[in-house]
Amino acid sequence: MEPVPSEITRTRRHFFHDCRIGLGALALTELLRGRGQSASSSDRSRTTDPLAPLPTHFPARAKRVIFMFMAGGPSQHELFDFKPHLRELHGQVIPTSFVENKRFAFIKKDATLLGTKRNFARYGESGAEISECLPHLAKIVDEITLIKSMKTDVFNHGPAKFFMNTGSPMFGRPSFGSWLTYGIGSEAEDLPGFVVLQSGPRGPRGGAPNWGSGFLPTTYQGVPFRGVGDPILNLRNPDGIDDLRQRQFVDAVNDFNRLRLDATGDPEIATRISAYEMAFRMQASAPRLMDLSDESAETLALYGAEPGQPSFANNCLLARRLVQRGVRFVQLYHTDWDHHGNKGTELGESLDAICKQVDQPAAALVRDLKRLGMLDDTLVLWGGEFGRTPQGEPRDLIGRDHHIEAFTMWGAGGGLKPGLVLGRTDDIGYYSVEDPVHVHDLHATLLHLLGLDHLRLTFRFQGREFRLTDVAGKVVNKLLS
Repeated sequence: MEPVPSEITRTRRHFFHDCRIGLGALALTELLRGRGQSASSSDRSRTTDPLAPLPTHFPARAKRVIFMFMAGGPSQHELFDFKPHLRELHGQVIPTSFVENKRFAFIKKDATLLGTKRNFARYGESGAEISECLPHLAKIVDEITLIKSMKTDVFNHGPAKFFMNTGSPMFGRPSFGSWLTYGIGSEAEDLPGFVVLQSGPRGPRGGAPNWGSGFLPTTYQGVPFRGVGDPILNLRNPDGIDDLRQRQFVDAVNDFNRLRLDATGDPEIATRISAYEMAFRMQASAPRLMDLSDESAETLALYGAEPGQPSFANNCLLARRLVQRGVRFVQLYHTDWDHHGNKGTELGESLDAICKQVDQPAAALVRDLKRLGMLDDTLVLWGGEFGRTPQGEPRDLIGRDHHIEAFTMWGAGGGLKPGLVLGRTDDIGYYSVEDPVHVHDLHATLLHLLGLDHLRLTFRFQGREFRLTDVAGKVVNKLLS
């Protein structure tokens, strides 16, 4: 412990520590709680548990989120947004009026238009058009909400992923899952509030900042789980250490951390205490979570999951198991949707392969949540960081460049209007011309469904109030059921 300072050497920190009206504790509470949100008392004190559940600003439609992030930018032209006129103009140079003052990642402004070779049909009572690439999704169109008029600001992968996940193209801002767990905590006692699962040939560009907590306390960052085995390395006790000795070690470390927390009021120390406690509880809970053997053969077949084999299908089933255990935000990253037209990244066999990996389990997740009575209060979201151009990319095979003016995402449950097709693009799919939905609008709407006012969910940093939607965003009421 620190020696008691003399009157001459007393610091402001010691004043807050010694003051009997509890300014140190009040300051910590305010740091953890933030100025703009409605957090108040809860069953678990935020001073000792930063993930304690908190009340929402107003009644919530959704309690949790599963975000299936298709890293690379799926082509809406091959999957969701069929344009017969684009087929008619195939091979022609795009009119200058469309590309004037526009920048692209790779193509030039005189790139020729590319009509899709995929077949589309209308499904369900909604009559939504879905490509032959997604036969399982086609069967649940009346359960989902299609947004065909998404817009973003950034056309390079890393910054665009940051923008979709954090509301800013710069790394270092809190991710959506971090804002949510900061705002309302988590209902999971023995698992993190925000979990990340990955599949595909590599990780997403930009890496950990996509699920980072930025300037929020680090307890709110996403925790990556491995798809098989122990979800986190070194989770098991070392040889010769039983549960009793591990408990004694954690208690001793936390006692020292609490002394330091009392002295400094540093929220990162509260995070450290919470992390030790969480890791100890996870030693029992996490292995059970990852063991899919208790799932029925029918459920495994529904997802196309194979226990012990890492895959997007397994991750979808794990996502359902995580939210069943109270995890607030689960994000599934699957690569690689960056179909430029090189071998392995073209809109033929490569697109077929990745759609086959994703289509069945994504649809199964929606069906399974509905079967369990969880879809009504679980927000499910599917999409990438941007879409693809109506122009083709002149490479060895068929591909498209990055496109920010119009792309498609879909969601389900949690207060979204099922069977809705929102938005429309022009005749070649270049611009969103009806009901455009910017990324900030999407974030504002999702927070609204979760009971949070995006204008009030703020955190003071470097002299200003920050929020997920920056200085923009509006709730899209047409999306609400």
